[in-house]
Amino acid sequence: MVMKYILALDQGTTSSRALVVTQEGTIIGRAQKEFRQIFPKPGWVEHDPMDIWATQASVMTEAMSRARLTMRQIASIGITNQRETTIVWDKKTSIPVYNAIVWQDRRTTPLCKKLKEDGVEPIFKKKTGLLLDPYFSGTKIRWILDNVAEAKGKDLAFGTVDSWLVWKMTEGAQHITDATNASRTLLYNIYEGKWDEELLKILDIPREILPEVRSSSEVYGECSEDVCSTTIPIGGIAGDQQAALFGQSCFEKGMGKITYGTGCFILMNTGKIAPPPSEHLLTTIAYQLNDEVHYALEGSVFIGGAVVQWLRDSLGIIARSEDVESLAKSVSSTEGVVFVPAFAGLGAPHWDPQARGVILGITRGTTDAHIARAALEGIGFRVSDILEVIEESVAVSELRVDGGAVSDDLLMQLQSNLANLPLIRPQFKELTALGAAFLAGLSVGYWKDLEELKGLWKEDRRFDPDLSERDRVKEKKKWKHAIECTKMWGKIYD
Repeated sequence: MVMKYILALDQGTTSSRALVVTQEGTIIGRAQKEFRQIFPKPGWVEHDPMDIWATQASVMTEAMSRARLTMRQIASIGITNQRETTIVWDKKTSIPVYNAIVWQDRRTTPLCKKLKEDGVEPIFKKKTGLLLDPYFSGTKIRWILDNVAEAKGKDLAFGTVDSWLVWKMTEGAQHITDATNASRTLLYNIYEGKWDEELLKILDIPREILPEVRSSSEVYGECSEDVCSTTIPIGGIAGDQQAALFGQSCFEKGMGKITYGTGCFILMNTGKIAPPPSEHLLTTIAYQLNDEVHYALEGSVFIGGAVVQWLRDSLGIIARSEDVESLAKSVSSTEGVVFVPAFAGLGAPHWDPQARGVILGITRGTTDAHIARAALEGIGFRVSDILEVIEESVAVSELRVDGGAVSDDLLMQLQSNLANLPLIRPQFKELTALGAAFLAGLSVGYWKDLEELKGLWKEDRRFDPDLSERDRVKEKKKWKHAIECTKMWGKIYD
């Protein structure tokens, strides 16, 4: 009998990855490639969709080679992706009419402001669980339809990145998405499970350009022989944050996770009942298995690991991202320096797209080490902002953590101290990709049920808070002042 494996595709904001996963949940082959980030104007962020596809196809082949396997040994393919990033292409030629507009992009701030002034935000919030923010896909679609000449008079398809990958892998045979990605578009009614005609009418988006919405775990179609050398079922799709929640085995109400990637994302499973819309948090679909939908509360920090990339690429104070921990540990404190990394505005719970990053408290004695430590603290403070609001609705006793930055022990301890909560780091680090793999495996019977998946999760290390309450209050007071300065700066230069 030929051994079978799962291939997980993890298409992220700055890189495309592929991993080969065994039945025990171990990874025997992986590959990753970064791709170009495009910044046409301040606040604008784009990707070339062909770069996304080329790097994803390349790492898929490379991961298989490193695992020393052939595609015939793959039982199913799972896909997880950067969410909200918007691609519109010509159905006849499969050529994008414009670059992908990335989730971080702020260009639709004026449109969101106008819609709020028109009084329609409560309608969106009630039906989608989302706020009117440039973060989400709906206003990005509208911008492309209004501003791109190549979009006129063509048979168009819209998709988040998962849709684009499936379209390319099936050579245009499938134009689909899953419920988790659909729930991030501002167009999908998460309570009724369908594209919402009223929301489409408000944004003037034609229904025919939208993909079919499917569950997060089912066989959607097959990767074509021309792409994969053989036909392979595509059996799992979830947006990256929902995939991480699934990979962390957070299947019960009250279980939650933090993913530290380009941004930081906190999801808390709320079970089969969606919590009421919140002014500060998002209600979203955690995953859908068959017809059963599970919901989550979510808070998003737009700039997490991206601030470390900025220290590396723009300031040049570290050569590699992993060097930030040793530099930050070379000082015992920031000596009063506070860094709010609001490079793309503030997400939850502040939702201020005009805010801009600030570094405060600099003196002649400030060094690159103080700034590096303040950057890590800034990530921890932003996550804690969200956890404070979540704890008003859901009792939180611990959180599971994942993403590239969780290997930074200093960041994990700072986070535990600032949030006053234990953090648990699992043995498996690639939880986003594993979540996609688990969904794909369930669809073809590779794993039989959620109980089997729970048994694969194992703890690596636990971080418990060791900061006094007096010091925590003092640090948070300083942080809240810095947040107000951040918001004020955005208003001054509006």
